[in-house]
Amino acid sequence: MLRSATLGSMSENHSSDLYDAVNSWGPIGDFFLELLTMTPGARVLDLGCGTGRITLAAAEAGCQVMGVDPNPTSLRAARAKPGADRVRWVDGTSRMIPPDARFDAAIMSSNVAQEMLDDAELARTFSDIASHLAPGGRLAFDSRDPEARGWEAWTKERSHRIVNLPEGEEEHWYRTTHVDEEAGVVDFCAHDITPDGHEQVECQPLRFRSEGHLRLMLEDAGLEVENIFGGYQGEPAGHGTGALVVIAFRP
Repeated sequence: MLRSATLGSMSENHSSDLYDAVNSWGPIGDFFLELLTMTPGARVLDLGCGTGRITLAAAEAGCQVMGVDPNPTSLRAARAKPGADRVRWVDGTSRMIPPDARFDAAIMSSNVAQEMLDDAELARTFSDIASHLAPGGRLAFDSRDPEARGWEAWTKERSHRIVNLPEGEEEHWYRTTHVDEEAGVVDFCAHDITPDGHEQVECQPLRFRSEGHLRLMLEDAGLEVENIFGGYQGEPAGHGTGALVVIAFRP
């Protein structure tokens, strides 16, 4: 998920359309939606909801949903979609969740946790979520496994794809620009060639944290780890898609 400033002149609508095309529904959406809808009418939080794909699907399934995101462009796109009136949208981070809000389940999908480079920021986010979960409430999130070294595949040759947008086909690929393995920080750029031949680039850093590191941070926030999978279909950690898919709960 890209949140940084655009180096080209990407329009707001184009940016949202591109995000939805690149992050189309698949096993990731199925996994998080199944977790959110395990309890009929559950109170759910989608933190880092982006353009609202999972948020709106959960609302349509009968959940009471709050979608929170710090990116105003993403939230405007989410609010413009059918069914958006079923969701309570909040601009900001976990600090902006209303004090009296309580949830049966919370998610941070699309590797949102990796956008928090500082451990203190992610720790605060985990603590905020824990304080709003009902006893037994669950948090699920994903984060790329550093052991899989996924950034090595972020080259034009290995990540190039064609995405279909309302204005036509667009080329899209990723390019790693710097790796600091000691700090666990990888800088990369997303490149897009629009149908009219204009190149647009968005760049950002991501933080890669190990399974053990995430476990300790969750425990410090008062959450107990239920499972950590290596993919979205229950694969063992280290033997899946290169993801760490974490489920924790408030005791």
